[in-house]
Amino acid sequence: MPTHSEPAVVVGIDGSSASFGALAWAALEAELRRAPMRLVYAVGAPVDSGPAVSAVFDRAAMRAEGEAILRTAEKTVRATVERPDDLDIETTVADPPPALVLVDHSEGALMIVVGTTGCDATGRTLLGSVSDFLAHHAHCPVAVVPQTTDVDPGRPPGPVVVGVDGSADCVRAIDTAFDEAARRRTNLVAVTVWSELFRYVSRDEIAERAQAVQSECLAGHSEQYPDIEVVRVVDEDLPARRLLEEADRGRLLVVGARGNGGFAGTTLGSVVRAVLHGAATPVIVARPRA
Repeated sequence: MPTHSEPAVVVGIDGSSASFGALAWAALEAELRRAPMRLVYAVGAPVDSGPAVSAVFDRAAMRAEGEAILRTAEKTVRATVERPDDLDIETTVADPPPALVLVDHSEGALMIVVGTTGCDATGRTLLGSVSDFLAHHAHCPVAVVPQTTDVDPGRPPGPVVVGVDGSADCVRAIDTAFDEAARRRTNLVAVTVWSELFRYVSRDEIAERAQAVQSECLAGHSEQYPDIEVVRVVDEDLPARRLLEEADRGRLLVVGARGNGGFAGTTLGSVVRAVLHGAATPVIVARPRA
């Protein structure tokens, strides 16, 4: 469990190239925030291993493998950041399955970061399925980083894209998106999509309501972040498709964990999984902190 007094950026490591890609992104995020890091490897062996299970799960060997992977991970982090000596890094090997371990470590964390896919040396698929679980159960924001992510710190920053549907969760996503845009010194794209779900309401009226919902959700943020240019997108489209399209032109996509009666039925919760598995750019699911 956590030992740092400051909230840490927690990274799930399984030894795959996908998890190491997420690790490099997380290292730069930790440096940007001047936050410590915690690198977590989950063995995934059953808690009570009988003789038959022990033949498959050599716990001692798997823990040794995990410790070796974490040593490599720590070296990777220090080679990635500009000020390696200033970064506090903790490593942890745990026995339970990855999803449970990482939810545990998300409590009190600043952010938890995983890759979109990943298999360890034994062929166990780990992080690809864990990202879905964390998006629904983590106690802090969850960042899911595709393997194709360009982590070059010298690359000009693209915009931060945020989904706006009028739900309580989207308010948290907007707060997160403005904070991320301010840290990156870039602009923000707010996306609200609608569809003609109710035939007794005209398309023009739905569009007007969508504009009003977005304006209401963004109210006050421009005063709080006067240097951030906000590009407003309000259109008739499928939520996941439009968010992914806008994210392709950005550097980060932020969504709420779920929608609660969002605008015209386009609740973000219904598209989070599609976004997590379809995005070519990192996605932050703005989960509430414990």
